[in-house]
Amino acid sequence: MTCAPEMAIGAQNLTKQFGRFTALDRLTLDVGRGQIFGLLGPNGAGKSTAIKILTTLLDATDGSARVAGFDVATQPVEVRRRIGYVPQLLSADGALTARENLNLSARLYGLRGTERSDRIADALAFAGLEDVAGKLVRTYSGGMIRRLEIAQATLHGPEVLFLDEPTIGLDPSARRTVWERLQQLQQTKGMTILLTTHDMEEADFLCGELAILHRGRLAALGKPDALKAQVGPEATLDDVFFHFSGTVIERGGSYRAIRETRGAINRLG
Repeated sequence: MTCAPEMAIGAQNLTKQFGRFTALDRLTLDVGRGQIFGLLGPNGAGKSTAIKILTTLLDATDGSARVAGFDVATQPVEVRRRIGYVPQLLSADGALTARENLNLSARLYGLRGTERSDRIADALAFAGLEDVAGKLVRTYSGGMIRRLEIAQATLHGPEVLFLDEPTIGLDPSARRTVWERLQQLQQTKGMTILLTTHDMEEADFLCGELAILHRGRLAALGKPDALKAQVGPEATLDDVFFHFSGTVIERGGSYRAIRETRGAINRLG
């Protein structure tokens, strides 16, 4: 498979089977560089499976994919050097401070000396956590934790950032702050961002292009306004989601609450 230079992510007939169950069925899509791209679908549609393959955490059964110009199957180390990943499950350690979490991530990325300390200082400023950098993460709100996790995942300046349900369990104010941080990464760093979400307001606000998955297959692909126009003159993104997936979105604190919320969502797929 070839991937045009302007494409940050390219997938061709990407398929994943678990025994007789097909979690992802011949997914083909391209994501342009510097774009925020949304991957939507009901639980079990294949969103998390797709992200895990694209981040080299899961092998595809068939098909191929390239991320940042490298093949995820044959060049996984090169892919990992160029991506950041924020999963649904908590990636920040509640028993450590924000500074300690960032220092650990920086070491894993191979950052040393002055560069490491400068990157950590920049990350704390980006996340708005400078005043609480020495406090344990278990004392943080959900929004603070998510901002820290995004800062951790972008310490090394990745070309592509993957986020699985980035604002799950957050209140409206915290969600908006996370959105602003993601837009900042796109606009100031030229970072490509691929995110999964059940939040149609989030998808409409952030994403330049969307793909809707249904039972592992690509059901729709396009810009939010174009997809709404396909459904009807007064259609919302919720209407688009229902039209292509046949499913209505069900909408629904502390470190413990965020952990439990994300854990439940992850178990559901």
